[in-house]
Amino acid sequence: MESFPTGQLSPTGRTQHGPLIPAGRFLPYFLVTALFFLWGIPHNLNDILIRQFMKSFEINRLQAGLVQSAFYIGYFTLALPAGRIMRRAGYKAGILTGLGLYATGCILFWPAAVVGQYWFFLTALFIIASGLAFLETGASPFVAQIGPAETAGQRLNLSQSFNPLGSITGVLIGSRFIFSGIELKPAEIAALEAQHKYHDYLRSEQLRVIVPYLVLAGVVLIWAALIARTPFPQMGMDFSRNTLEHDHSLPLRKRKHFVFAVAAQFLYVGAQVGTWSYLIQYVQTYAGLAERNAGYWLTGALVAFTVGRFFSTWLLRFVPAARLMGTYAVINTVITSVAVMRPGWIGVGCLIAASFFMSTMFPSIFALGIYGLGTRTKTGGALIVMSIIGGAALTPLMGKIADTSTIANAYMVPVGGFVGVAVYAWFLSKPEPEEEATLEAIEHTI
Repeated sequence: MESFPTGQLSPTGRTQHGPLIPAGRFLPYFLVTALFFLWGIPHNLNDILIRQFMKSFEINRLQAGLVQSAFYIGYFTLALPAGRIMRRAGYKAGILTGLGLYATGCILFWPAAVVGQYWFFLTALFIIASGLAFLETGASPFVAQIGPAETAGQRLNLSQSFNPLGSITGVLIGSRFIFSGIELKPAEIAALEAQHKYHDYLRSEQLRVIVPYLVLAGVVLIWAALIARTPFPQMGMDFSRNTLEHDHSLPLRKRKHFVFAVAAQFLYVGAQVGTWSYLIQYVQTYAGLAERNAGYWLTGALVAFTVGRFFSTWLLRFVPAARLMGTYAVINTVITSVAVMRPGWIGVGCLIAASFFMSTMFPSIFALGIYGLGTRTKTGGALIVMSIIGGAALTPLMGKIADTSTIANAYMVPVGGFVGVAVYAWFLSKPEPEEEATLEAIEHTI
């Protein structure tokens, strides 16, 4: 048995004895970790698209919220098939499939812009999200399983730390290359309409999305080629078909910590996506900034999220994931409530701070949820990824509230999400005693 450094904590709080990244596995770990960066870009380009499509297609907030709905329905639809494919064909095949779909969806932005139909853009976003469903279903369990289970939580938080860097990149790209900076007043719109030039203005705004998405498609295809040429390790969780068919372990529906992880991830993703999707409009409404400057505040929120990710990865060496996440969720419940009750610069500051405390929630819920699933890890991971549908369900709800009430009141939706995450972290994330005893017995035989 190898001798591992001590002092780290597993997702359940036990002392860890294992390396973060085992020898000989750094290259595949690096290539897969880069995927976290790559899928962060389209996630937060969506926040730009919502505002851009409201302008270029002249639609309301509820209709613009369909951007997130199309995106997260793609996750929901393809995550479980992705998990099943990877159970039999392996992580590498699933990841390459995901990258192919990702690139295809990006390329489709070109004909969508030329045709100028909103539904075409939504279709392209659905295909991008279908690819990301494969990537997230494969990448997170791969990172968790490429090394010892004891360091899975910290390893997954480290890889996930690169996701907000992609998010920041997406917002900067969108703010610089998609937003034109032209915001017409009613009198200017009337003048253009009188000159029969307003339609040309709307078309020019729609066409601005082509170049960023084509460049992104090129980067994705290059990365797919690198992964295709790299051998992936056979890991302890790679089971034969015979093993899978004769698996009589406890079914997923009877594992409390997993079932509630799915629910917690649904609520968390809805809270996160909603917080960022309407942040630009919150800043415009209550701080009086133009859309491009408001977009930079969204970048600030993502920077806070990134700092929180790296800081939390370090902190997880000493604090159990459930305890840290529970504390963060309680803090976010409070400060997001302040953003509802005190809209303005105070509210903007609270939403930026909330991004810092959201940082560890997704990877921690994932690590806690798949802990001890054994042969059912890929399926369990797929179901947790499917719960990302929370972004599709709760973001339009925020849009509806914003249209009928105020944007500030719409942030009560994220408040509810953070309450749910706090309940999971403090009371529902630990395996049942009999299951924990079984896991302990298995660990002592390794």
